[in-house]
Amino acid sequence: MNNSVTNTVRLLGAGLRALLVLTLVTGVIYPLVVTGVAQALFNGKANGSEIKADGRVVGSSLIGQSYNLPLKKGQETPEPDLKWFQGRPANGLGTNSVNTQYKLLLSGATNLSADNKDLVQQVTDAKAAVVKDNSTADYKVRASEVPADAVTSSASGLDPNISPEYADIQVHRVAERNGLPAPQVEKLVEEHTDGRTLGFMGEPRVNVLELNIALMDLLAKKS
Repeated sequence: MNNSVTNTVRLLGAGLRALLVLTLVTGVIYPLVVTGVAQALFNGKANGSEIKADGRVVGSSLIGQSYNLPLKKGQETPEPDLKWFQGRPANGLGTNSVNTQYKLLLSGATNLSADNKDLVQQVTDAKAAVVKDNSTADYKVRASEVPADAVTSSASGLDPNISPEYADIQVHRVAERNGLPAPQVEKLVEEHTDGRTLGFMGEPRVNVLELNIALMDLLAKKS
């Protein structure tokens, strides 16, 4: 009987020591080491790839943002603020029916097939809006010039980038709305166009948030 109790106590003690050691190693030491390495070698990525303007964080280079006008009385869908470059549509998973008090950030594709009538209508409406919004007195956008990323959302619905082609057709509208020469705005787009990763992966892209911050800086210098 005494041996049985002694063995049980010994086993419980060994189990408790193993629990404490594993908790210390996996719950304290390992996270601290990984965090330290990440902060030392990949500080920007470890902290969410933050983008700052005027000394404060305004977003992440990995997540797209909307640039809309404030809602007017009776409006349910905000209108785009056309003095800024616009990102891709963010249809994603659609409306949020889970939480009706707060608008949660939803991520995901529409999962609609290419011949789905709702998707076809969304693309048709989006293309008409892009042509209308980006045509100015001296620059007319043709429907054939509208790239796919201007009328479709990404797989996550949160793509922060647009194609150089989509940025280019917005140049004249942004220039006109802000009283800037079109070549000056075009140069901004060129300066914020990134090529393919390692020269062969992905496509050339323009980060909309970074481009709009550069535009804001340009407007501040102008005033």
